[in-house]
Amino acid sequence: MSSLQIGLVGGRGFVGAELIALLKDSPHMQLAFASSSSKANEPIQNSNLDYISLQPSQISKFKDIDALVLALPNGQARHWVREVELAGMDLCILDISADYRFCDDWVYGLPEINNQHIRKAKRISNPGCYATAAQLALFPLRDILALPPVIFGVSGYSGAGATPNPRNDPNNLKDNLLPYTLSDHIHEREISLHLGQQVRFSPHVASFFRGLSLTIHMDFTQSQDEEELRARLEEFYQESGLVKITREIPKVADIAYSPNAVIGGLDVSKDGRHGVVVSVLDNLLKGAASQAMQNLELALLEG
Repeated sequence: MSSLQIGLVGGRGFVGAELIALLKDSPHMQLAFASSSSKANEPIQNSNLDYISLQPSQISKFKDIDALVLALPNGQARHWVREVELAGMDLCILDISADYRFCDDWVYGLPEINNQHIRKAKRISNPGCYATAAQLALFPLRDILALPPVIFGVSGYSGAGATPNPRNDPNNLKDNLLPYTLSDHIHEREISLHLGQQVRFSPHVASFFRGLSLTIHMDFTQSQDEEELRARLEEFYQESGLVKITREIPKVADIAYSPNAVIGGLDVSKDGRHGVVVSVLDNLLKGAASQAMQNLELALLEG
């Protein structure tokens, strides 16, 4: 079987670089091209290709690709989607931005929860990093939640992108913790929609580079047993190789550079009506690039 050809628009950023490295190691897929206006004609690390400068109207030159990954800032994906459809290209589009996470005609690409819908899908929206960590922890327990879970999140500054700004400035973050988007964060809306349960979310950025940690408070409809809750999580993910359940509180340092999500530290109040759990993952991998690879493999290889 010849390798499936993957085009990447937006190869300059952190996620694009991770995806290029993952494609290099894939036995079934390879990078067909990676676009970056600022790096055009420069060699692509982990590849024998150079970056190219590419406009949406030029995408029809690549009719032989099997999938197009859009690793662009929010608001830019639609231009590429429109040109692919105008050109009549029969390929899978995977969008890493938030542009299509709220669209019913796109498949929401959270493999551990939406596996069957991703198979053979032609339009896949990759979930957000915080949204992935939160839903993995909450989805198996969603039917016993009495009130909106309260989520306290801290991510490394790679989550603020490669373009310089106050949230990825190491000097600004030194000895500091920055809360941001105090209400109506897009991941709060994303989690609430796909979980089918309203949540409350407070994001923060810290001085480490990659990874994120969520501390999630839950109120239950009736008294719960801690061991039974842990068993429910373990059973739900028993066939999901990338989701680990631990008794210990998971640490960001332990999952950096790993495609895994780790859920642990589960603690339940004496009356059994309130629980707390911690969910961690690498925002550039399970929160973006390696999850994109999971989705491409499901859509292109396991359909």
